[in-house]
Amino acid sequence: MAQSEDHLFGVYARAPIEVERGEGSRLYDRSGREYLDFVQGIAVNGLGHANPILIAAMTEQAKKLWHVSNIFRIPGQDELAGKLCATSFADQVFFTNSGTEAVECALKLARKYHASKGHEERIDVIGFQGAFHGRTYAAVTAAGNQTYLDGFGPRLPGFVNVSLDDHEAIRAAAEAPTAAAILVEPVQGEGGARALTDAELHMLRDLCDANGLLLIFDEIQCGMGRSGKLWAYEHSGVAPDVMCIAKALGGGFPIGACLATREAASGMVVGSHGSTFGGNPLAMAVGITAFDEISKPELLDNVVKVSGYLKQQLEGLKQTWPDMIVDVRGKGLLIGVKLKPNNREIMALARDHGLLVAGGGDNCIRLLPALNLTEADAREALERLETTFAAAREKAKKTA
Repeated sequence: MAQSEDHLFGVYARAPIEVERGEGSRLYDRSGREYLDFVQGIAVNGLGHANPILIAAMTEQAKKLWHVSNIFRIPGQDELAGKLCATSFADQVFFTNSGTEAVECALKLARKYHASKGHEERIDVIGFQGAFHGRTYAAVTAAGNQTYLDGFGPRLPGFVNVSLDDHEAIRAAAEAPTAAAILVEPVQGEGGARALTDAELHMLRDLCDANGLLLIFDEIQCGMGRSGKLWAYEHSGVAPDVMCIAKALGGGFPIGACLATREAASGMVVGSHGSTFGGNPLAMAVGITAFDEISKPELLDNVVKVSGYLKQQLEGLKQTWPDMIVDVRGKGLLIGVKLKPNNREIMALARDHGLLVAGGGDNCIRLLPALNLTEADAREALERLETTFAAAREKAKKTA
């Protein structure tokens, strides 16, 4: 293993697990050990591992056609775009391979929108501390996380980063003559599962309307049913002009999309953007199937039911384990648990006890299970989390 790892960029702090197969909410390593997977590819496998419906869709399409250039019409794009627009605010869609590419598209769209109206000076995109929009150069600049910017030279111009809690700074940035758009996650993922309030989202919408800005929602992690509604913005009733989605859209197959109103996308004319692989027939076949399954009322009802159970039980654990849990936050099955011990240590201990959880900002762990998670699996995960806390408490006693 070490020898093969030498041929890979050393950019990942990998957990010591060699994964081999998965089934639903379970993941198995090469030794056959079983884990409850509450990471699911970081909120990607919305229908769990090896979902037979997705396998069938991919297999059927793979026998016919994998890839053609976007110089030809791809019927699956029209079908999936129609479904996305019919269930959202959007009129038009551009398909990508990933979430960060969807963000790149949205950033270009925002600047092109203003340029097409004779305002090329309007380039500033307002982003927020704690955000995560992907790893491309523009995406990391928009999020402003210094960890992801160090060593890569100067930041790209045209990005303003402010605190969500500093309303005066947000207002000043929006009123600047060079402002183009506001980019925000309705529920921050990596930033610590912070769900913006309805009032905060309404404030951002009002600022955009008053100053001619586009409002861009990044629902790459919190969209596609994870919040308990198909789109997280539906909880507040605040619709964006542009929205970036990915992750669960492909159920594990790499698909992203940038959704927009016709007006917001008016500057995106022939030649202004493109993709080699985005929206290819194989991706569309899987995306259509994943969308159809996730958008079913019974699946969304399951998210509400199981997330309610998990949060209720976690609040109980907060009372039982005050030396472990500070706060429970998030929305739907994007759950953040702020800890007192180091979150990385708890992640490792949880792994030792057969539970996989994701990290997050503000010393949180994130629970990002499959959207079709059963209550029985949720109960077992909570039991394993309690066992983890007991091990952490015992470890702390020994080192005290």
